[in-house]
Formats: sequence, C-alpha cells, structure tokens
Amino acid sequence: MGSIMPEEQQRFKPAFAKEANTLEYAQSLDAKDHLRSFREKFIIPSKSNTKTKKVVKPETEDPCIYFCGNSLGLQPRATREYLSTYLDTWATIGVHGHFRPLENSPMIQWQLLAEDVSRQFAPIVGASPFEVGIMGSLTVNLHLLMASFYTPTATKNKIILDWKAFPSDHFAIESQIRQHGYNPEESMILIGPEEGTFEVTTEKILSVIDEHASTTALLLLPGIQYYTGQFFDIKTITTYAQSKGLTVGWDLAHAVGNVPLQLHDWNVDFAVWCTYKYLNSGPGGVGGFYVHERHGKVDYSEGENKPVYRHRLAGWYGGDQVGRMNMQNSKSIHSFRPSPGASGYQVSTSSTVELASLSGSLSVFNQTSMADIRKKSVKLTAYLETLLQSSPHYKHGFSIITPSNPEARGTQLSVLLADGRLDTVSDMLEQAGIVADKRKPGVIRIAPVPLYNTYSEVWNFVQIFNEALAKFN
Repeated sequence: MGSIMPEEQQRFKPAFAKEANTLEYAQSLDAKDHLRSFREKFIIPSKSNTKTKKVVKPETEDPCIYFCGNSLGLQPRATREYLSTYLDTWATIGVHGHFRPLENSPMIQWQLLAEDVSRQFAPIVGASPFEVGIMGSLTVNLHLLMASFYTPTATKNKIILDWKAFPSDHFAIESQIRQHGYNPEESMILIGPEEGTFEVTTEKILSVIDEHASTTALLLLPGIQYYTGQFFDIKTITTYAQSKGLTVGWDLAHAVGNVPLQLHDWNVDFAVWCTYKYLNSGPGGVGGFYVHERHGKVDYSEGENKPVYRHRLAGWYGGDQVGRMNMQNSKSIHSFRPSPGASGYQVSTSSTVELASLSGSLSVFNQTSMADIRKKSVKLTAYLETLLQSSPHYKHGFSIITPSNPEARGTQLSVLLADGRLDTVSDMLEQAGIVADKRKPGVIRIAPVPLYNTYSEVWNFVQIFNEALAKFN
C-alpha cells in the first residue's frame, strides 16, 4: 500500500471518459451503480433539516449532500425498528428480556446479543466470531487491551505510534506509559512523513521499527489515518514488526466498514474500533475489539481450578457463561474463569440499547459484502479525485493530501486549502446543504460513503466547491 509505484497504481485506479465532468455522466454512473438500492435504506437529512434549531421530523424532499460518514454515519431506516423492539421488550417483559427469546423480534435475547453482534461483525473485520468482542467505547477498549498487551520492561518500554494520532489515542498511550513509571518523552516514538509531505510510506515505518525494535514493546498505529485518509499496509507492517519481537495493535476507527480487513490472516495481535462512523450505529455507539485466537486460549491442563490465560483486567462479563451467574468468589482458587476468545476480555454488561442500534445497521451490511462496498468505494472516490484534479483551483487553491493510490486509501479524500480559505469555503458548503468535516487550520475531509452517496452528489459538490474557491480569485 505504501510501496506501489505510480505506473502500477494506474492498474488499480478507475478511468473516466472525457465528459466525466458533467451531470449527465455522473447520472449514468449512478444508473449502473450495483449498490444504488442501498441509499433507500438510510434516512438522508434534507437541507432544511441540517439547518434546523429545534427537533423536527425527517424530511424527504431536497436532500442534503452528506459527506461526513467518516465522522458520524447516517441513520439506517432499520434502526428505529430495532430500538422500538428493544423498548417494547423492556416495557412488556422487563428482566425476562435478558433470557427469553421472542418469536417476532429481529434480535436475539439480550443475554446473547453481544455474542450475536460479534458473529455478524466477524466478516467485516476478517476474523472468526471467537476473535471479536463488542463493548464499551474505543478509548476504554484501548486502555483495557493495552493493560494486557503493553507489558514494558526496563529495557523494552517504547510504543511506536502515528505522528498525528487521534488525540484520544495519543492521550491513552501517554497515560499508559506513565502508569508503568516511564517517561513519555522517551518512550513515545512518533512516525511522521518526510518534510513537506503527508504520506507515511511503509518503508519509513519499517525503518523506524528497525531503529527502535530492541527497546520497543508495542507498535500501535491507525489502520486509516484520520487526518490524511491514508490506509496503511497492515499485513506487511504487522508481519515485520512481529518478526522484530514487537506486539502489534491497530486502531481501526476509520477502517472498519470502509475497507476490507483480514485481521486473522494478517496475524494482528489486537485491534479496537468505534461503530458510529462507517458502521452507522449512532453517536457514541458501542465499541468493538479484536483479539487473535492465540491470545484468547484458556488452558485447564493444570487443573479445573487453575486456568492459565493471558492476563487482562477482568470483569464478570468476561467470565465463562456456564458459571457467570453462580456469583462465586474465593481467594483460595482462581474464581475468575474467562470465556475463551475475545469475549473473555469483556468487562461489563454491554449496553443493550447500543447493541440494538448497531444491530439495525448490521442488518443492512448483511445484505451486501465488504468486497462490494469496496468496489464502489474505489470508483466513487476516484471520480471525486478526477473532478477535483480538473478544477481550475487545483494546486494553487488546494491540494489533495490523501494518497492517490486507491490501495492506500479508503473512501475519504482530505483536501488542504490554501491559507485563509477554510472558513469561507466551509460556510458556502454548509449554506448549499453540504455536510463535510473541517479540521483547522485548512483541511476539509470529504467522505462519499458507498452505501448512501451517489456520483451525482460528488459532481454537485465539486461545482459548489469550485464556486467557493472562485471567491478568492
């Protein structure tokens, strides 16, 4: 991903006709879109909806252009059914909802819901259900897994991380290092791009691993960099780092539901993610995590009361389901008997209301595949890139800091505006009913999501974007 030469990139990148920069051409792409029916499975806010100052009902006329699924995904229409079912079940049978299956419910009983969601999630991250857990939130899960996987010593205590890690990751890593009594200024190794560039090449990452391998305990990188949209070569980096004796973890917040993943086959040690971006579970939705099967084994060969397993911060929901409700505590034996697999790393009861919301979104994902989503994503983002590069303002009014190689990016393109343009351009986009994310001092992140965005929306966005930049001529 970080090593493909320009001539090789062209084999992966879709090509478009001379008339690509016309609405008619965009509409012809929409007509041939293999995922076009999925747009109807989401509630697209109207332009007036996005500007309202009070709670209103969704409108269907004059939809906005929503390119912000990399921050918060749109609401699937199924979500309301799943949440209503949860509320009706709670209202009518109360605590029995934990254990009683209901014939006409789209969800399994609450006690098994996290396990069922993990099963549905497994194909999205390329893992077995045994390796996937659903609980908490991304940063909480990161702390919990680092408690198990960051095991520093006096000579190996460094953590290699991204130069522009999402602040919550940076804070979590810093605090974990301090918790173990080490100095973050010495133990945090930041990998950044070469001067004047934004892409961190795979070669650069491997060279930093070489330089610090003997003193490093953990490599923790984002699958997709939130600021630039770069998709790192997870397989190559993981294999190389592990060959040097490093444990490898990934923050997949911007990768899950965006690009195909094969966490098991890539031999990743652990990973964490949120579900409210490309997975559309709703603001602050429940988090997810992955633990390779080798780290989830529970060995009873020394005796029934002496389970051997990887250390983790324990809680009752990580305990073996067979004995979970027995409520037995003892200092003389190992009273905590973890469930095998990722579920043994769970701590508390997962939020049923959040699982219900996520289940609504997964019901949409279950009707397609990551391969089909990726197929459209590559073409949709390439179309956006093509139109932006044909803009009269390209190079002097803005640049694209996301890698041009489709294999090194997801759906997002990050556009770096020339100085002093961000607020004006953002305001004009908002007034035109376009929702996109801005990051000061000058970046707009544009993320056309394959499940609900269209080629026509991409074309319309670029026209308005050009009009906004023309204000500075």
